Amino acid sequence: MAEEYMNPAAGALDWDSEITKDDEFELLPAGTYSFKVESLERARFAGSEKMSACNQANLTLILTGADGKQHKVFDSLFLHSKAEWRLSQFFTAIGQKKKGEPLKMNWNMVPGSTGRLELTVNKFTKKDGTPGENNRVGKYLPPQAWTPGQGF
Repeated sequence: MAEEYMNPAAGALDWDSEITKDDEFELLPAGTYSFKVESLERARFAGSEKMSACNQANLTLILTGADGKQHKVFDSLFLHSKAEWRLSQFFTAIGQKKKGEPLKMNWNMVPGSTGRLELTVNKFTKKDGTPGENNRVGKYLPPQAWTPGQGF
């Protein structure tokens, strides 16, 4: 995605190009899922009435649905003291942070990391006034204790 932004010709189609991709969005039911961080994009949040401008980590997460198909879910983490609890939740989920201990966030280790999360279904109104739904990360979950003989 960043490559396409920096190189406008990347991904560009010709007027006579053949297209094959359909809409890939499939709503997953709310629940607990394992995830893998596919990618991390560093960005800047411009600020709002509730939070001042800060750095932002845009994550692309891969989840596997009950149908065995892989699905992408996007989440943003804000590097702000108001969202520090969420950063702690995420870094605990991927095994970098231990509860009650400080952590210097190692963003280079984030892509490829795995963990568990609680997924929600978010209902919203589209710009055209029609109702819409999408998935959102409700919260990141701490790693589960593994018991020998019980699998993963």
